[in-house]
Amino acid sequence: MGRFIEGEDRTQSALLPECLDDYVGEDNPVRAIDAFVDQLDLKQLEFARAEPKATGRPAYHPATLLKIYIYGYLNRIQSSRRLEREAQRNLELIWLTGRLTPDFKTIADFRKDNGSAIQRVCREFVLLCRNFDLFSEAMVAIDGSKFKAVNNRDKNFTERKLQARQEQLEESIGRYLAELDRADRQPSAVSEDRVSRLKERIAGMKVQIEQLKEIGVKMQAAPDHQVSLTDPDARSMATSGRGTGTVGYNVQVAVDTKHHLMVAHEVTNVGHDRTQLAPMSKLTKETIGQEGLTVLADRGYFSGEQIKTCEDQGIETLVPKPLTSNNKAAGLFDKRDFTYIAEQDEYRCPAGERAIYRCTVIENGLKLHKYWSSACPKCQIKAQCTTGVNRRIARWEHEHILERMQERLERTPDASRIRRRTVEHVFGTLKAWMGSTHFLTKTLSRVSTEMSLHVLAYNLKRMLKIFGVQPLMRAMAG
Repeated sequence: MGRFIEGEDRTQSALLPECLDDYVGEDNPVRAIDAFVDQLDLKQLEFARAEPKATGRPAYHPATLLKIYIYGYLNRIQSSRRLEREAQRNLELIWLTGRLTPDFKTIADFRKDNGSAIQRVCREFVLLCRNFDLFSEAMVAIDGSKFKAVNNRDKNFTERKLQARQEQLEESIGRYLAELDRADRQPSAVSEDRVSRLKERIAGMKVQIEQLKEIGVKMQAAPDHQVSLTDPDARSMATSGRGTGTVGYNVQVAVDTKHHLMVAHEVTNVGHDRTQLAPMSKLTKETIGQEGLTVLADRGYFSGEQIKTCEDQGIETLVPKPLTSNNKAAGLFDKRDFTYIAEQDEYRCPAGERAIYRCTVIENGLKLHKYWSSACPKCQIKAQCTTGVNRRIARWEHEHILERMQERLERTPDASRIRRRTVEHVFGTLKAWMGSTHFLTKTLSRVSTEMSLHVLAYNLKRMLKIFGVQPLMRAMAG
């Protein structure tokens, strides 16, 4: 072939490496997977069949199947059928398993039967990172993102979607019945085949209406009045795009701001983040094992009760307050224009008047103190302040906690930028690895297991980047 680089003759005999260890190099990441799994106590982690039975056909060791899954998720191979195929032809997996080739059912059943144990393995790796003193800064960014479930949007029903679907079917039936009436009046205008098809469609739609009624009964029994047919735990959730949404899960993660390792994660099927700040912060603090912790989060996490819970646990939060008042848009003063004077327990309004304490009320479970000034009716700038008789100011009983947090935010002007560059990149990476389908399994428990494998693979890749293969193996051995 002239001066081109030529391949070997396919009929030429060749000696493969004499031992399996020659298949992979010393700096191959697969060696780190092998070293990590080998140092785990699988019996203590409660893996099924960690102790072999005395009788019956021998089973695959849980370590072998765990290595296959970690390798698969590290290399974007999550399907059990694809893992079966890779175990037969991939030299790295051949090395990792010692030429074992379990079938896809065995691989899939391992993930299904060992969900809790796999999640504990993920936590073990995070604790390994803690032992290497990688969380010394004790600052994390918390965020949530919507991940698609295997449940199609058409197989998810809310009250609004169910009503719209019923109205659509009734409208279609009415249109078809009108066409059948026309066929009765003018038999030549509509063919017999068309009449037969219309009757079949009407019958089919009546069956669908009955099915929707059954779904409506299940929906009323559900706590959130929502039903998903394919994955019963998946929920319809709004996303940032207007008029868009996804049926899936809300994944919460806490990411270390220094090394971008995922310290903690949780899979929920609640479509908002308002109740997740305190649980995720507590879980993160327990994981890193340090007294002081600083948490960065976006406006979606702002909740006075959640922030107070974090404060009581010694966790400093940096969460910007959402601007929910319409006063600024209407050209009126908002609460930020009023200065609170703690010594007198009163506010000073923009006109310089005193707004004193008047009463205490309970709203949405919160104790609020109310303040207003008697000078409001005669104030010269009242038109810029309120359209009512008096401008009333509400102050939560623990408002001082929110004020301290606001002071911390003002001292940390780049908090929002640090949060974005820390956690949003992680979500982008995970979704790119998972592909357009995101989760492959159903129900919250199995999806949590699948997410733990993704988190473990991500953290392992970060550690390989930080240490390198051989230094990481020596650190794990030590």
